[in-house]
Amino acid sequence: MISVSDKTGLEALAKGLHAAGYELVSTGGSKGAIEGFGVPCRSVEELTGFPEMMDGRVKTLHPGVHGGLLAKRDDPLHMDAAATHGISLIDVLVVNLYPFRATVTRPGVSYAEGVENIDIGGPAMIRAAAKNHAHVSVVVDPSDYEAFLSQVAAGRVDQEKRTYLAWKAFQHCSSYDALVSEWLWQQVDDELKGSTGAMQPEVTVPMRLKEVTRYGENSHQRAAIYADESLREHTAGGVGSATQHHGKEMSYNNYLDAEAAFSMVSDFKDPCCVIVKHTNSCGVSVANEDRDLLEAYRCAVRVDPISAFGGIVAFNTVIDEDMAREIREFRSPTDGETRMFYEIVIAPGYTEKGLEVLKGKSKTLRILEAKLRAPSGVGFRQVSSGWLSQEADRLTPEDIEFTCVSEAQPTAQQLADLKFAWLCVKHVKSNAITIAKDGRLLGMGSGQPNRVKSVEISIEKAADEVEGSVLASDAFFPFSWGDSVEKACQAGVKAIVHPGGSMRDQDAVDCCNKYGVVLMTTGVRHFKH
Repeated sequence: MISVSDKTGLEALAKGLHAAGYELVSTGGSKGAIEGFGVPCRSVEELTGFPEMMDGRVKTLHPGVHGGLLAKRDDPLHMDAAATHGISLIDVLVVNLYPFRATVTRPGVSYAEGVENIDIGGPAMIRAAAKNHAHVSVVVDPSDYEAFLSQVAAGRVDQEKRTYLAWKAFQHCSSYDALVSEWLWQQVDDELKGSTGAMQPEVTVPMRLKEVTRYGENSHQRAAIYADESLREHTAGGVGSATQHHGKEMSYNNYLDAEAAFSMVSDFKDPCCVIVKHTNSCGVSVANEDRDLLEAYRCAVRVDPISAFGGIVAFNTVIDEDMAREIREFRSPTDGETRMFYEIVIAPGYTEKGLEVLKGKSKTLRILEAKLRAPSGVGFRQVSSGWLSQEADRLTPEDIEFTCVSEAQPTAQQLADLKFAWLCVKHVKSNAITIAKDGRLLGMGSGQPNRVKSVEISIEKAADEVEGSVLASDAFFPFSWGDSVEKACQAGVKAIVHPGGSMRDQDAVDCCNKYGVVLMTTGVRHFKH
């Protein structure tokens, strides 16, 4: 029995089965295609005694089909029932389902079109054949045709192969049902969703193996990356759907670092370079009136060249020949001689010459291309015996009201730098502090158990450039005097932004007033654990 929407490889399959002595039975378009290949094919109506009806909704839902799929060949009662009712045994089922995902993601598709592309007969046949895989081979993926036909030609499809194909069949149906469920949830009125809102009471996420990585976080751990095939991720872009143009295989850590770098650079509207090491930014700079992208890259490296060495470099714009050559030839600011080494370069695109030049930097350099991806949707994170889920942190400085609570008022440049620092701190592990000036990250303190230490680290990294800089904190300051705020003021920071909301907010205001420093609040926290 053959009934396929995707006709890929159908000619070779039909001819191979026919040559092996199989009698082919098919439905509608599949039957026409098979006969067009010069292969004889019976219609499913010959098995059921009924024509296709109800616009094709009913054609294979019949004992003449399902009895042939489900009959146990080694059970006399099953075989007697088949003989009594004139049911032909079906030894091979080749089915792939209506293109539901492609249909509902098409612009302007109607609700009725979506409903009509929910396959019923196909999954029913697949499940029946897969259940009876001791006797029936079920093939749902055209990529399996060749290997399957090789066993058919040899005269026997072994049990292990049928078991594998049955697993694949049930997984295929599971992923398909997940897409239908997700789409229908999108159609449900918010009032009916109740208190859970956007959080579905039950969730199944279809994922497909994209690549087995070199190893996990450590070399003794096996790992892989799976592509999220849910509707919400359709054409969404990001690292999970990146194309690798060059370099060594990716590891688990490589993907984590690439995600940290690319998600951060995607958040910036101006041309930007982000350098990441161990998922934390160690260099960020945007192009502006005073510097082009090449200089922005140089500025990003200079923030912390020791950490940048062996890091991940991300851009939110196409890499041309000049930029590629700069990445290839730029010398470490620490000694002025050593070429900077990177694990990964990732960007939304490359010119032909730019890619050629960049490939010449190193045989091992991983060059990734991915569609820019602003934070969106709902994310999942595994914990023991469960998953945490939350909406993405979509807020950017343009979405937030920056309120001055100090006597000193920010200049236009300070306000711009505060918003830049605020966008940077959003992507740094808490407790997070960023120090910036003129669209450049100068220092960053991340992942510390206390905020004071993060401030001290960021000041240390900013070094002499801390004078006249601005500082952003991902959460409020619980203490100010002799603590985070005063240390920043004494170091030379001239403007500070934090969410506010502490019982001691007034202490922060008073401290900044004492030193003539601008203090602004946002009312928005940006924890990243």
